[in-house]
Amino acid sequence: MEYKSIREMADEWGISKRRIQVLCSENRIEGAVRIGYSWTIPADANKPEDARIKSGKYRKNRNDDKS
Repeated sequence: MEYKSIREMADEWGISKRRIQVLCSENRIEGAVRIGYSWTIPADANKPEDARIKSGKYRKNRNDDKS
């Protein structure tokens, strides 16, 4: 299996190196392996979907009724 560095994947996916480090640490890139202080990512790995809120509304699971 062929692996790429964070820098190579950042250029390929168009996102920052730091963002890829965060995605790796959150186990959102399948097959990413940490070797010492750096990550190696499979060359055929898919870019994870953006998990940010798209609606602009944050939803909390709390009761807003103040009785």
